[in-house]
Amino acid sequence: MFRGGSTINLDAKGRLAFPTRYRTVLDERCQGRVVLTVHDDRCLLLYPFPDWDEIERKLVRLPNQDKRTRTLQRMLLGHATELEMDNSGRILIPPRLREFAGLDKRVVLAGLGNKFEIWNEEAWERNCVDWVSTEAGGGELPDSLETLTL
Repeated sequence: MFRGGSTINLDAKGRLAFPTRYRTVLDERCQGRVVLTVHDDRCLLLYPFPDWDEIERKLVRLPNQDKRTRTLQRMLLGHATELEMDNSGRILIPPRLREFAGLDKRVVLAGLGNKFEIWNEEAWERNCVDWVSTEAGGGELPDSLETLTL
């Protein structure tokens, strides 16, 4: 399980160095092979290859007569990029994916269980403020969260 957040500097080539605590896990779980794709929140999603392989199979099987389904398939599958962690624990984020998420120098790597989200640091912080203010305003919880106790 990946959890917690780290602020990381991309190098001049656009490489992200994973925090040490994740390198061994990624090496053991997927031999350093990961898949990076986009999310509609303007961040990137990074999956260990075996987890992505399962998601990809599900996406491909979806009936694509629905426009939203086709859009999701195009976004996730059309931007999916296989990457391999180098000996220094880094991956090179392709320019088009860096541009999509507005990644420049400082990024946030957020562990979310089976995947990571990669955010522009300023966008992450703006969204954190929005998330807190939205939750403070109350509102209806989705059915899936009604029984969650924290």
